[in-house]
Amino acid sequence: METSGKATILITGATGNIGTEVSKQLSAEKVPFKAMVRSAEEAKLLKSLPYCEIVTGNFDDTASIEAALQGIETAFLLTNSTEKAEKQQSDFVEAAKKSGVKHIVKQSQWAADQHSPVRFLRYHALVEQRIKDSELNYTFLRPNLFMQGLLGFKGTIVEQGKFFAAVGEAKISAVDIRDIASVAVKALTGKEHYNKIYNLTGPAAITHQEMAGYLSEATGKAITFIDVSPESMMQALLDAKFPEWMAEGLIEDYAHYARGEAAVVTDDIKKVTGKAPYDFKSFADDYKSQFAN
Repeated sequence: METSGKATILITGATGNIGTEVSKQLSAEKVPFKAMVRSAEEAKLLKSLPYCEIVTGNFDDTASIEAALQGIETAFLLTNSTEKAEKQQSDFVEAAKKSGVKHIVKQSQWAADQHSPVRFLRYHALVEQRIKDSELNYTFLRPNLFMQGLLGFKGTIVEQGKFFAAVGEAKISAVDIRDIASVAVKALTGKEHYNKIYNLTGPAAITHQEMAGYLSEATGKAITFIDVSPESMMQALLDAKFPEWMAEGLIEDYAHYARGEAAVVTDDIKKVTGKAPYDFKSFADDYKSQFAN
């Protein structure tokens, strides 16, 4: 891996869960990189990382993106999943092409497909196609449901010992974001990952009921999963102040899980990193303090 010299890697989405983990792992590997943030005030943790240079940029401001991309050869592309994501990412690809970027590592999603009934999967697939059409080198990371996504249920788990979703007893090969980041770091630092698609899963497909069991074992308290209707889940998301577009997308996402479309297990993480991915028990053990309090 690169250990000295000028930073030629740009990390977008750098203050989010995955972007932060990618940044931490690059820093640990002594790889110089730039982390793009909307404002320097957001970047307290990033500022403490060796080999990290903070640059400001806003996906809605093309000039700021082009400035952030100066001297960059490889970019990690990740935005929030909003109704603006497709345009923001497409504009980024255009700016990257214009700025002389050679390789984009795009954070995509499991089962990305332009014809999917899930809006998230449609926009990811459309952006993937735009990257291919740009003739830039690409690496697409398509992770399944994040294990850390369970932290979104932390409130009811802590207060009631319960969490709720419209997913039935479907098995899902959920993946730890630490493994997603490890694959991203390999892709950002090695040309052998050019023009590859990696489908990223954990080592086993398990139900939400089984997840509850692992969380119960890790925390020492009874935690139960309760299946609910899509309508009930939608109302809960709106009550929790999720934007309507995102809430509707999450309902589509969970319907995709409930149909059993996310149960396949791959070995792409081990093939790329040389290490077996985290299983859900390890995740539950490592994050138990957040679910127990």
